[in-house]
Amino acid sequence: MRNHGGAGASSTLSESEIVDAALKVVREDGVEKLSMRRLSRELGVSPMAPYYYVADKRELLDLVASAALLGVRKPPRESGPWQERLRDLIDQIDDKLRTHPGLGDVLLEQMLGKQLDLIDAVMEILFDAGFSDRNVLAAYATIHTYLFGRSRVNPRDRSAPADVTLPEAVARATKYMADLRGKYSYDFGMEVLVAGLEAQLALQPGPGLP
Repeated sequence: MRNHGGAGASSTLSESEIVDAALKVVREDGVEKLSMRRLSRELGVSPMAPYYYVADKRELLDLVASAALLGVRKPPRESGPWQERLRDLIDQIDDKLRTHPGLGDVLLEQMLGKQLDLIDAVMEILFDAGFSDRNVLAAYATIHTYLFGRSRVNPRDRSAPADVTLPEAVARATKYMADLRGKYSYDFGMEVLVAGLEAQLALQPGPGLP
């Protein structure tokens, strides 16, 4: 983090405070509303104070993503089969998403920036499994959609409008809407995803075949 010091800098502003404040803004208003001015209001400091720590919004997003993902490690190749390593890595990322609400939107903005190491870690596991170049990309896109897209189909307000009568099948299933944000639903989706990848790998033509 940059810190130029000087009279204008906050002597108490820390990296964790900046990260927490930025994630709060993203959680409440969306990543598009995060700005240096909005961050300064959230922190209760002068509009120029954040510039002593980060140069602009892009650097701020880099800081937030890097700090929030600290500790995510790529499972070593010898630690188990590709399915277990992939699940381990995705579990770690999902845990960070749960710990830091709003992080998913930051990562969607940043994934092709300084967070390429996460993409690389996932893709290396897929290449080790034997997926072709084309299918590694398709597999990563599927994983990415699951990790960061679930919140888009899982609104916090889960109740149907009072004047709507739900069809029988929908009513039976939606009794369990609370599960969508819990471990049961996450595990279910991950088992489906890994099983689907295994099936696609089995269908993939051998090397040199079209």
